[in-house]
Amino acid sequence: MKRLFIGISMLVLLVSCGGGDDGPSIPEAAELVFPDENSECTTGVSVSENLSQVTFRWMASANTSSYTLNVVNLETNVPQTISTAATSASLSIAKGTPFAWSVSSTNNQSDQVVSSETWLFYNAGSQTTYAPFPAQAVSPISGSTVLKDIANEVTLEWLGADVEGDIVSFEVFFSDQNPPTTSLGEVETATTEFNVSVTSGITYYWKIITTDEEGNTSDSGVFEFKVN
Repeated sequence: MKRLFIGISMLVLLVSCGGGDDGPSIPEAAELVFPDENSECTTGVSVSENLSQVTFRWMASANTSSYTLNVVNLETNVPQTISTAATSASLSIAKGTPFAWSVSSTNNQSDQVVSSETWLFYNAGSQTTYAPFPAQAVSPISGSTVLKDIANEVTLEWLGADVEGDIVSFEVFFSDQNPPTTSLGEVETATTEFNVSVTSGITYYWKIITTDEEGNTSDSGVFEFKVN
């Protein structure tokens, strides 16, 4: 009887201790649905001469109690955000303007915030042709400190996109002065990286001018990095 009592006690202890070490569930990234990536959004409801209300949608993500919609005007870099427990939210945004949008997932039981992919789109306006989306820096990350390679070079890498898919060139500007005014030349659309010579201890600035077949251009804005 004594051995039975000890066995039962140990079993109760194991059960009571088990399952408590997993910690809170980490939210998963939401999958974006609409507006489509690299598209023209024509479903906005006009609210004024310059604004239309667009409804953003995404798929529900696991272990998520709330979402934060992040929408950035790519011409001004001004963000708009809204939090919701739903899988859609509406914002009034500028017509005829490029935007980037993403969704952050959070869980009441966890401090971790997980972000979705970032998609680009144009909110429809009166124009019939659109400039390319401003190029997005991939590497180096703006504000970062990087190491040069054995040839004393760093590779600039970016992403380019266009609603009509008619980008013809990227022009690379690079300098240790802000803003960079020295053009290193144009590269074809199949190329989205460029090697530059650098010196340790110097902060460098770069940007990309994207041009399409209609002659429309977009300015990426200035990115910067320091060489260690």
